[in-house]
Amino acid sequence: MTSKTILTLALLSLLAAPALVRAQDEPSKAPGADSSAVARKLSSRSPFERRQAAEELARLAAVEHLRLAEGYRAQEKDSRVKLALDWALYRMGVRETLFDLVGALDEKGRAEQSVAYLKQLEGPEPLYVFLGRVNGLTRIRLLEVLAAVGDRGTLEKIQPYTQSTDPLIADAAKFAEREITIRVEETPAVEPKRERKVGKDGQSEEQPPF
Repeated sequence: MTSKTILTLALLSLLAAPALVRAQDEPSKAPGADSSAVARKLSSRSPFERRQAAEELARLAAVEHLRLAEGYRAQEKDSRVKLALDWALYRMGVRETLFDLVGALDEKGRAEQSVAYLKQLEGPEPLYVFLGRVNGLTRIRLLEVLAAVGDRGTLEKIQPYTQSTDPLIADAAKFAEREITIRVEETPAVEPKRERKVGKDGQSEEQPPF
């Protein structure tokens, strides 16, 4: 089975997940940001400027420019700008472009660019569906991303790969495991809230959260 076929299956699984939606929930925008001025730069003759514009639109999650970004993505020739537009579209809620972002992890010229984008994900969950369905090199780079964005639940997902017969995969998994463990241990535990209840004497009493 080819890498493209495997990633296609992963995409189908991803799209089947009920939690995935077309648009982000309340995307954050910088106060006063002129996203229209940024969007106009997508027509620049400079690939560098077009890539910068796409990355800024991604940062702003500028959903008002979704159709425009889709149009420019369809006609873009530069591979790095295409990837930047894929990232912008993902941030705008077009979750299908995660397929292209993960696929680029296997490309010499765009792997580092894709890793940089994926490390900006708000959580690791969207990547789990790909982890067991990609080739070795892509898996190593996914583990690199998970080292940066993974949480306590990620540890269970990557643990089997720490025993991989491929030493590069095993090393990447162990590195991710260490990084996530350090981050989890440094995060202060949130004490469960206690429910307040008024007693017979009118005094407020704290009730345990169970």
